[in-house]
Amino acid sequence: MDEYIGQEALSGLLDYVDGVYARYGNSPVVYGYDLDEVERVERKASLAGLKLVRQRIRHLGTEKCGEILQKMRQELNDGVEIRTKTEVKNILVEEGRVKGVETANSEKVYGKYVIVAPGRSGAEWLKTEAQTLGLRTFNNPVDVGVRVEVLASVMEELTGILYEPKFVYYSKAFDDQVRTFCVCPYGDVITESYDGVISVNGQSYTERKTDNTNFALLVSTSFTYPFREPIAYGEYIARLANLLSGGVIIQRLGDLELGRRSTEERINRSVVRPTLKIATPGDLSFVLPYRYLTDIREMLQAIDKVTPGIYSKHTLLYGVEVKFYSSRLELSESLETKVRNLFTIGDGAGVTRGLIQASASGALVAREIMKREKEAAA
Repeated sequence: MDEYIGQEALSGLLDYVDGVYARYGNSPVVYGYDLDEVERVERKASLAGLKLVRQRIRHLGTEKCGEILQKMRQELNDGVEIRTKTEVKNILVEEGRVKGVETANSEKVYGKYVIVAPGRSGAEWLKTEAQTLGLRTFNNPVDVGVRVEVLASVMEELTGILYEPKFVYYSKAFDDQVRTFCVCPYGDVITESYDGVISVNGQSYTERKTDNTNFALLVSTSFTYPFREPIAYGEYIARLANLLSGGVIIQRLGDLELGRRSTEERINRSVVRPTLKIATPGDLSFVLPYRYLTDIREMLQAIDKVTPGIYSKHTLLYGVEVKFYSSRLELSESLETKVRNLFTIGDGAGVTRGLIQASASGALVAREIMKREKEAAA
């Protein structure tokens, strides 16, 4: 988002969005405010070759999300029509200006403005629509990696200060960017499905806690011409894991180090008890390229210098975790495409990579539309 509107404007939008979630979510605790402690972690991270991304975190809790969305919807009931399970087939455009959308049932819904926010599962659809409309796109990096699960006590110092520590690392072997993502203190490892492809994710609750903390380690790869299918590449790796395991593979770090597959008996001997019970013990080296595994092991060793105990033979690795981000469209500062009054927002449009910035992109477009309507009425 900062590439479109700058850091200062983005900070203001993020504060606004945080206020909205705080109002509906009633979560007063914010992490990352103790600057002395944050600086201490930052110094330790820098000595290990890690960059700490400073941010404030308000944890709402997975079980609270449904309640928050319900409150938002109740407030929108007057004057707003919400249609669920209504698939949009294509976007209607005439003479360079958007006119509305057509559903899979051939119903045409007209509107002066159209905001396209398909989410990650709709990224491929948006790419196809962009090609149909002649809109220019740019390849986003492919994010592929694993979900790591350790004892919560191992990361307690970090999560107590930051809740979700975000580290960025550049590997020595390949100079690839590796980052932590979606840290879930005292949380569960879960599965998610996109068009039949099963991958792994994590979640944390407000009122229920486990003994473990999990987080993703993602390797970002930017492919160049003639490669134009970053989503297909990520899906291919996820499907390979599904093919070998019937879903998600789990492996102890110690077994990966020794070049052997994990077995149910070896997993049972681990100090870390897996929270995802349906994962199949196996060998991630049959799925992930050597390059990715090297990057991931390097980063785990670096994090171990900040919070000892991460690089342990008992650490569990689940694979694969893939983030399906769309090719990014060519957009203006207000996230408008070359088609007048057609905007794209969120992760599925390749604009953002997370809930809060995706919400901020929606607020940005809403303000732009209100501005245009005000000017038209003047």
